[in-house]
Amino acid sequence: MKLGVLALQGAFREHAEVFGGLGADVVEVRRPEHLDALDALVLPGGESTTMSKLLVTSGLLEPLQRRLSDGLAVLGTCAGLILLASGVGGARPDQRWYSAIDVTVDRNAYGRQLDSFEADLDITALAPGGPFPGVFIRAPVITSVGPQVTVLVTHEGLAVAVRQGRAVGLTFHPELSGDQRIHQWFLREVVQDDLSRRTA
Repeated sequence: MKLGVLALQGAFREHAEVFGGLGADVVEVRRPEHLDALDALVLPGGESTTMSKLLVTSGLLEPLQRRLSDGLAVLGTCAGLILLASGVGGARPDQRWYSAIDVTVDRNAYGRQLDSFEADLDITALAPGGPFPGVFIRAPVITSVGPQVTVLVTHEGLAVAVRQGRAVGLTFHPELSGDQRIHQWFLREVVQDDLSRRTA
């Protein structure tokens, strides 16, 4: 399977290493033609306003919107979730997002870099094996969830992992955890399941 990682800014290399190690054919996406023939895409953590600007200057903004509207499987982590959200609290006037997941998020709601933290997450709905080491770095908070959205994981009463169709969003950074279970789940349950339906 061919999996793209948006490589304009942020923690894209870490995602590429994990997915490559799991057997995916990984493409670093920097130009519109890099979206061709992808089976899935990762929108990594980073700085959401910077990513928004770079999506415009790279020419990727509208082609990526078309691929997402066509149902491309996508995983957005931290800033990547902000790009997938339907509403963004604290957004700049020129900031763009894709409305692929019907959630509203509050940017940097947990505070600045010094307020970053780690927490054990219960991901038994996704994979066995005990708590998952959630890494939260200037993380957004999901403040509302639409009726078509499934909450996959919570922490202290807040949704931290959500899914709508083939789009998955996380407020934390699984690529920095040293634990591959969420990446494995995404390949198996979202990407491979989608490929199986298309070839059936």
